[in-house]
Amino acid sequence: MGRWLVLGGTAWLGREVARSALERGHDVTCLARGESGEVVDGSRWVRADRDAADAYDQVAGPWDAVVDVARQPGHVRTALSALAATSAHWTFVSTANVYADLSGPLHEDDPLREPVTTDEVDAELYGEGKVACEQAVLEHAAPLVLRSGLLAGPGDPSDRFGYWPARFARADTGDVLVPDPPGARCQVADVRDVATFVVNAAERGVTGVLNVAGEGVALGEALLRVAQSVGFPGRLVPVGPDRLEALDVRPWSGGRSLPLWLPDGYGGMTRIDTARAEAAGLVRRPLEETAADVLADERARGLDRPRLAGLTREEELAVLAAATA
Repeated sequence: MGRWLVLGGTAWLGREVARSALERGHDVTCLARGESGEVVDGSRWVRADRDAADAYDQVAGPWDAVVDVARQPGHVRTALSALAATSAHWTFVSTANVYADLSGPLHEDDPLREPVTTDEVDAELYGEGKVACEQAVLEHAAPLVLRSGLLAGPGDPSDRFGYWPARFARADTGDVLVPDPPGARCQVADVRDVATFVVNAAERGVTGVLNVAGEGVALGEALLRVAQSVGFPGRLVPVGPDRLEALDVRPWSGGRSLPLWLPDGYGGMTRIDTARAEAAGLVRRPLEETAADVLADERARGLDRPRLAGLTREEELAVLAAATA
């Protein structure tokens, strides 16, 4: 089988790509700082700081496939400079945040944000930074650029999906507050399905720019399916966005938020066109399977642990009382 290099291979998606490639019999090397995630059993791990001049000295190649999940343009450019000439296939995982207009359906041919001209960006310029990364990668002879929507699955550090299975599990038979924006949708892809697609596509030499995202469904339907899949017997209490915002509840992420509820102007993030990826072999498991596996992971990590997104139980009870008074 092939020799694979995963850049950033101990982080969440990178780790799943390494695991999937190992399962297919590839010889996998992961290059990372080792400050997050875990080393994948069976892989060779190379500790390196991608800001350093000698970052790639230990992984000179040749490589049958390289997978990069970086967000800093400087890291992408230096990796390409060091490794592209000895790499048969190059996959870069980008984001749907590269699109200039996120309010409507998103297609690969839509206009993009203006790229940054610096080597390093902060979180506020995440999309613009990824555009610059894409531009560098697309100069390579055989690139595959994957623009990802929201990912979910075991090990997710963001809480943007795991909040819900954990919340339903903690609620027992009580009420659970859910957002109810008119026409809201949900489009979540299991990280393991995306990792499998990355490996399959690289093996077959797929190139070009492809959106990868989950199946789009109504947000209310998605939350109900998650609740049912984890055995929640209680009641979902929908509250509209105006009332939630008046009670200081925020969309998407951070403290006092309700994940999967998108802010105004971001509806395109749940209307990502994935026809090209599906034609190239993208296969997605049912949302219920993802939710059940995420709940098992949440139980192992602690249902009541501090979270990066969501409401505490005390905050939710206060909002429910005020919203239904």
